[in-house]
Amino acid sequence: MGVGGDNGAVQNFHQMAELAIDVQPQYRVSKCFDDDGRLKRTGNFWTASAHIITAVIGSGVLSLAWAIAQLGWIAGPVAMILFSLVTYYTSTLLAECYRAGDPVTGKRSYCYMDAVRNNLGGIKVKFCGTIQYLNLFGVAIGYTIAASISMMAIKRSNCFHESDGKNPCHMSSNLYMIGFGVAEIILSQIPDFDQLWWLSIVAAVMSFTYSSIGLALGIAKVAETGTFKGSMTGISVGTVSQSEKIWGSFQAFGDIAFAYSFSNILIEIQDTIKSPPSEAKTMKKASLFSVSVTTIFYTLCGCMGYAAFGDAAPGNLLTGFGFYNPYWLLDIANAAIVVHLVGAYQVFVQPLFAFVEKWAAERWPKSRFIANEATVPFPCHKPGFKISLFRLVWRSLFVVLTTVISMLLPFFNDVVGILGALGFWPLTVYFPVEMYIAQKRIPKWSTRWVCLQILCFTCLIISVCAAAGSVAGVVLDLKKYRPFKSNY
Repeated sequence: MGVGGDNGAVQNFHQMAELAIDVQPQYRVSKCFDDDGRLKRTGNFWTASAHIITAVIGSGVLSLAWAIAQLGWIAGPVAMILFSLVTYYTSTLLAECYRAGDPVTGKRSYCYMDAVRNNLGGIKVKFCGTIQYLNLFGVAIGYTIAASISMMAIKRSNCFHESDGKNPCHMSSNLYMIGFGVAEIILSQIPDFDQLWWLSIVAAVMSFTYSSIGLALGIAKVAETGTFKGSMTGISVGTVSQSEKIWGSFQAFGDIAFAYSFSNILIEIQDTIKSPPSEAKTMKKASLFSVSVTTIFYTLCGCMGYAAFGDAAPGNLLTGFGFYNPYWLLDIANAAIVVHLVGAYQVFVQPLFAFVEKWAAERWPKSRFIANEATVPFPCHKPGFKISLFRLVWRSLFVVLTTVISMLLPFFNDVVGILGALGFWPLTVYFPVEMYIAQKRIPKWSTRWVCLQILCFTCLIISVCAAAGSVAGVVLDLKKYRPFKSNY
């Protein structure tokens, strides 16, 4: 997806992509190229599952205990299961839309916006692109905030124990956000999404590590107290005001929606999968496996966190255990979060990088600044990585911008809720449903069409409520916050 080679190579690359239908028979029998003239894809069920798990099990899992605390023992788990079912179902609809027309030989879509263009077209393409890339931009901010919180937790834990609990160890998150940003600037120079498979696998392992530790600590705390805390309806009015209860419940929906978000990069993941079997078939299996695994983890982590802390469940589950023993286990969990978010950041922003670089190559096809690349030797990657001056400058500026915004608005729960609300309805529900209806030519007012529209409208209402609750949370936080002065 990155732009490579000299000017002639760039032009030839785009000509081959445009003539994909004409050269399809030639490349179908080639060992080096796929039917669209691009290099043979090598992804499979396991790499696609790793990408999805890396994208899904992210910082969102840390806020699920808080979300269940807002909703209670009945509505909380039910909401999580319903969101998982909707996410899986709409991901199968979206997987069917990877190829326009014929599901085996139809024109490929290289990104989410390509799928909308090939299946819907018109103004919906611009609407989709705006929402998708704003969401990816926001995810980068959310992950920067979450990573800095975990890095600080490690530092504060060690500080607390070195002083035998006498030092409260207050510190600013700014330095840790900058450190995370520097790491992402380096990793952002990886040119293509397909080359991130190893990073996704490492990140997926890390996500299971800290989720398992959070779950184990929740179980241990319940065993220690001998009681399951919490109530059927969640945090009660009196502990909070009536309006805070309503806004908190709405924000909980946004947090859960964010925890399951991966539809905005599903097409990019599917574009890494080899065939046969068809990419849609492999992607559906990967989605089922990944969403099932993450739902089990989410339900266990969220419910055990709520059982451990009750209505006082923290916005970040691991911070609720404080700095007490076994503090080294919490350090491991927080370190795993940081490693995971380093990888997940790249999985989410690579589609945005590719979009901007493709647009720039088409806008200025003769620019040496954009097209020229140099190969940098790397011990574990032959023949080395390709570095572009344009890619170096633009991707570095992007990371700097997300880091600065994170330092300005370090509100983890509120940012997570807004992102979930912003991306859930249009990217996870509306566009997959509309593209599937167009792809399968489902008659208007037929039973299936009506059911899909009811699903779409219901999810729209939930998203609007979630956005309202999260914005209310940001407004409350801004009243007691000074820019660049966050202390924990």
